[in-house]
Amino acid sequence: MAKLLNQGYTLIPNILSAEDIDHLREQITSVDWGKNSGGIRNAEKKFPIISVLSKSNTVTALAQQYLQQEPKLVRAIIFDKTPESNWLVTWHQDKTVALNQRFNSDDWGPWSLKDNVLHVQPPQFVLERMVTVRIHLDDANEANGCLKVIPNTHDKGILTQSEITEFVSHLEVIHCIANAGDALVMRPLLLHASSKMVSSKRRRVIHFEYSDYPLPADIYWH
Repeated sequence: MAKLLNQGYTLIPNILSAEDIDHLREQITSVDWGKNSGGIRNAEKKFPIISVLSKSNTVTALAQQYLQQEPKLVRAIIFDKTPESNWLVTWHQDKTVALNQRFNSDDWGPWSLKDNVLHVQPPQFVLERMVTVRIHLDDANEANGCLKVIPNTHDKGILTQSEITEFVSHLEVIHCIANAGDALVMRPLLLHASSKMVSSKRRRVIHFEYSDYPLPADIYWH
């Protein structure tokens, strides 16, 4: 817990068994993702096994360690990086959340629609009440495009592009090398990125975001 609080991320080993990993791999690869598609949004609505995992004590208890109240699922995404669906992600912070409906508030915006779901940038204090749990279904390393982070950037507020460029130019970059079954827990405002893979070994990750922020009446996380 101390590492996440201080540096903005931590790696938790072996939260899933080999049997669990095999079952998840089988279920998510049984669906046609579409040509060159590297990710599936709203995964908890498309895969019952992902919905069950998102509510499991294994994952929610892990998220609860870093939140003050009961964790609520904000969104779930499956990433599958392969030689055929290979991409890089530039340095950024995760600044949007998924909601069931739009509402008027000067502090929330801009709004967008992704995969027919409303997304919006909330105020900074909402993002600070969130935690991300990334569960690895494959070994992740530099060769297959594991996540890269810059420690201690999660508490710098919402950064401009010039501020991000400045941080990247002089701060240490950490490659989050993980084994299948490990979970990377991080704050959404931590600067992170990933490179294209240069190997043939795929990299599948289930990405859960949780929050304990109480939303206005009739507004729900996606």
